[in-house]
Amino acid sequence: MATLLAHIRIRPGKEARFEELQGALWRSTHADEPGCRRYEFFRGEAEGSYYGLLSFDDFQAFLVHQSSDAHEDFGAEFADVVSDIRIEWIDPVQGASALAPTAPQEAPEGAGDLMKEYSKTYAVRMADWWHALRT
Repeated sequence: MATLLAHIRIRPGKEARFEELQGALWRSTHADEPGCRRYEFFRGEAEGSYYGLLSFDDFQAFLVHQSSDAHEDFGAEFADVVSDIRIEWIDPVQGASALAPTAPQEAPEGAGDLMKEYSKTYAVRMADWWHALRT
């Protein structure tokens, strides 16, 4: 499994456009990506702050999402609405979440250039302290 928390800052006055774009991406993700378990977005307390909780069957399903046509179309307007985004890989607490542990994985055999690029840019980084709690 691969679960992440996206910390997103939106340019002033672009919040409504971000929500419109994110809604379209949410619909296409849920309709076309069976490897997606969670794809939810939330407004934060600070103006222009948003959070995304995303969980996929595995890192390869995340890469399918990242390199999808719908995501790439969103990316075309991304720079106009998003001022900053930080991806944080998170690990579900067993017994307090129905999701499986986050695990690193390589790009699939025969992956295209875009998927290979994303596999490096967004590689799963497991915190060292998680290991002791998983055993």
